[in-house]
Amino acid sequence: MSALSQTQETRKHVIETAGGVVAAQHRQAAEAGAEVLRAGGDAVDAAVATSFAIGVLEPWMSGPAGGGAAVHWRADTGEAVAINFGMRSPRALKVEDYPLSGEGKASDLFPWERVVEDRNVEGAAAIAVPGTVDGIGQAHARWGKMPWAELLAPAIAHAREGMLVDWYAALLIASSARNLAKDPDAAALFLDDGIWPKGSGWTAIPDNRLDQSAMADTLETLAQGGARAFYEGDLAQALAQDVQAKGGSLSAQDLAGYHAWMGPAQAVPYRDALFHVMPGLTAGPTFAHVMQQLAESDLSSPAQAFPAYASALKTAYAERVSSMGDSGEVAKAPGCTTHFSIVDRAGNMVANTQTLLSIFGSRVVSPSTGLLMNNGIMWFDPEQGKPNSLAPNKACLMNVCPTLGQSGTRRFALGASGGRKIVSAVSQLASFLTDREMDIATAFHAPRIDVSGGTTAVADETLPPEVLNALSDVMPVQTTRRTVLPYAFACPAGVMRDGETNSGCTEIMSPWGDAVLEDQQ
Repeated sequence: MSALSQTQETRKHVIETAGGVVAAQHRQAAEAGAEVLRAGGDAVDAAVATSFAIGVLEPWMSGPAGGGAAVHWRADTGEAVAINFGMRSPRALKVEDYPLSGEGKASDLFPWERVVEDRNVEGAAAIAVPGTVDGIGQAHARWGKMPWAELLAPAIAHAREGMLVDWYAALLIASSARNLAKDPDAAALFLDDGIWPKGSGWTAIPDNRLDQSAMADTLETLAQGGARAFYEGDLAQALAQDVQAKGGSLSAQDLAGYHAWMGPAQAVPYRDALFHVMPGLTAGPTFAHVMQQLAESDLSSPAQAFPAYASALKTAYAERVSSMGDSGEVAKAPGCTTHFSIVDRAGNMVANTQTLLSIFGSRVVSPSTGLLMNNGIMWFDPEQGKPNSLAPNKACLMNVCPTLGQSGTRRFALGASGGRKIVSAVSQLASFLTDREMDIATAFHAPRIDVSGGTTAVADETLPPEVLNALSDVMPVQTTRRTVLPYAFACPAGVMRDGETNSGCTEIMSPWGDAVLEDQQ
């Protein structure tokens, strides 16, 4: 039995507004985006500011040295456009440098066979070619209204000041301190004396900050040189040299050759609704498979709906394993991802998910740039002959699932962090908003289940007994509470537009996440 309080309640207040809304997993990053909306910026402008700011304020979750995907809705043209800025393996990567250890399964997100020294999980050999900056840059080039440099200014200011280490940040740093200590530059950034996790001071107002001055210099270079300055020129050369000096294979040629993919989003018809998701090597096709099955199910009561959710997710993940190469086991470590959703006053929307993959990515910091690097190589199965086997110059299979939806007079943008838990959260929220016609506040506070490839459904223990009993007829059930840490379920962020009224919400248990209004001064 859990030692947690059975009477405590956590809620987030949702306000409706005619202005824009930015829902992000860090309040200050959402505020950076909302400030752009107040200045007359488009949802895309707000997305640029939010993306870079959250990379400073949640540096272990995402940042310029990561990847991800976004789906954009353009109200004037009625277009849903997808941008895949996922990571790629370096061209010079050698599969033989990742020999299997014979020691069983790996210890992180995916239970691949373990590689010698966990080279595909942490350290410079785990670093893939980053894509975030090019993806954000392409969106701005196509739709942005405000100058690029102005949009990076909030992130630069936050980096100059340094991220505040409050109690939540201190917990997250402590959770990975042993791994961070292996890299001198990561240890210098996140640990005291290279050993001890930076703390917040448990009884005082926190005043401990990270030294992110090197990252601020990098962001200044990007502000002046544009997005491609990350991939071409002195910054790219320095980044590649840092990674190679630590044993990785990322090259300046890899960076110069990187370009995000932009094209039509995948349309997913569902009853009287329509969704748009990422095509290709993402969780978008898995979401589509889930919704296809739900369309044929009776969801008229929770006792019928939740078993249908479990069955659809179980089947969709089985297909993902066989055709796309994702794993069929439960993840053993937290993912390192963030999501934000934006709607502006004109009805343009952005659903953006970006990641380093594992928490703190590769646990390697590039000293020249101040950037925490991804560990995208872990997305590949180190065993050869599989759909997702490790190879050079290959796109990574991602679990991201940014989603747009339309039902009647309502449009919404959804997504989540949480690795392989993401599809469970996004598909259930999509059903809550369409099948059960919930508003966004009700949907985000409603209990959910997680079925993400394992043999057991994890269910919120506040679900009624009749729902839990019905679930147990489909598969074994384990109940748990929604807590601040660790997260048993994914952490979503979404916005909704009903007519000309906008609203937004984030995961209710996230102490940092919030929806910030354009009209809120």
